[in-house]
Amino acid sequence: MSNERFSEYRGLGFESFRALAGSENLSLHQRIGFPDEYREGYCQPIIADILRKLPTLGREDSTLFDIGCGCGELAQHLQTHAMAKNQRLILNDSAEVLAALPAFAAREELVGRFPEDVLDLLEPFRGQCDAVICYSVFQYIFVEGSVFAFLDQALSLLAPGGYLLIGDVPSESMLQRFLASSAGRSYHRKYSGCDEDPVPVFNRVCLGKVDDAVLLGMIARGRAAGFHGWLMPQGLDLPMANRREDLVFMRP
Repeated sequence: MSNERFSEYRGLGFESFRALAGSENLSLHQRIGFPDEYREGYCQPIIADILRKLPTLGREDSTLFDIGCGCGELAQHLQTHAMAKNQRLILNDSAEVLAALPAFAAREELVGRFPEDVLDLLEPFRGQCDAVICYSVFQYIFVEGSVFAFLDQALSLLAPGGYLLIGDVPSESMLQRFLASSAGRSYHRKYSGCDEDPVPVFNRVCLGKVDDAVLLGMIARGRAAGFHGWLMPQGLDLPMANRREDLVFMRP
């Protein structure tokens, strides 16, 4: 990508999404920080990939907790899914984002940034959730908060046999490996509009970006706390599968 393309989607954070949620001139995808071409038509493949990694999400009468749910297609689909499965649904985000979602009487809301703004409100949910999801959000937590504090609190929500999916995580290390390949070079030329090959960078800390050290550290943290943990690829039919990965944890 060139430096200018999609520049308006860089540097977003919790406060940015509060403002975007009420922008009626933006599409659902743009309100959650994505160009339309990265989300339009991809909701069903994303849902299918999520269901493969969160088996408890498909159960009747289960409890789902969505951290940083957003106001896009995914959050709306999860509301419909919860209604069809008679599930308990807890949505967490800012008041502005939650207000932008279609009304759904059965949902519960935790307003504020997770975990710091809602820490005192989490007690009734600890050990009660069959499925916890945090999708396309981790990169903002990484920049603005403590990823270990986030993980500790998210894991505390899991019931025995429950799963946590921290999904759609941009991996700088994965991106650099991809750009070093012939497929990556072709991709770069197509999307940057130039004929120059990218110059991949290895063995260097990229400030403000999630890399292998961060992701593997999260796995080690979860396992040390008594949870199973895996770093998993996205389905190849997802729009950014060549540079994004998923973290999955399970409480035995």
